Amino acid sequence: MLRPVGSCYTPGALSGQTGAYFALFSEIGVLLLVTTLCGALAGHWLDLQIGSSPIFVLVGFLGGAGIGTYGIYRLLSRFLSKFD
Repeated sequence: MLRPVGSCYTPGALSGQTGAYFALFSEIGVLLLVTTLCGALAGHWLDLQIGSSPIFVLVGFLGGAGIGTYGIYRLLSRFLSKFD
């Protein structure tokens, strides 16, 4: 059976926001990568300065991931407020 044109589900075609979603997900990935990596590198540097075990790498990693998560929350809040 033939379906009428436009009857299949394509989220980008329905909303017209394919580029916006691509940019949003790219920014989320970069934000989480950069904040987590910076936290881990700062923790590594601190471990080298103090001469301790890699405890500050873990603390920096978790701190960076937390900051990244908060940044993602703010980013999504701004993005979704445009659709209200």
